[in-house]
Amino acid sequence: MEAIVIKRVYDCKHHDGTYRILIDRLWPRGIKKIDLQIDEWNKAIAPSAELRKWFAHKEAYFEEFTQRYIQELNIKKEEVQRLRSIAQKTPLTLLYGAKHPKINHAIILKNYLLKIYG
Repeated sequence: MEAIVIKRVYDCKHHDGTYRILIDRLWPRGIKKIDLQIDEWNKAIAPSAELRKWFAHKEAYFEEFTQRYIQELNIKKEEVQRLRSIAQKTPLTLLYGAKHPKINHAIILKNYLLKIYG
């Protein structure tokens, strides 16, 4: 499997030679669609709206959020497999908009892909 990296959209707007996927359900605030150079916007792999709202990026909820998001990923087998296929061919960048670099769903998704398929 090629490398999987995560980057915050606000720090990495330009194409870097990897396959770039925005993995947020909502478009990041303050960024024009034309300015963010991505290969796809994958809302399907993002946490559900209900889970995202419940979590609200509160550090105290991150452990339970991780478990709940993994349960959602377990149901999204086709989409996870598709991401795996991409990562097998080319380096993959998972882009997210959350403020906190260590408390976000991109970390969970990356670890999930590496653990399940790495």
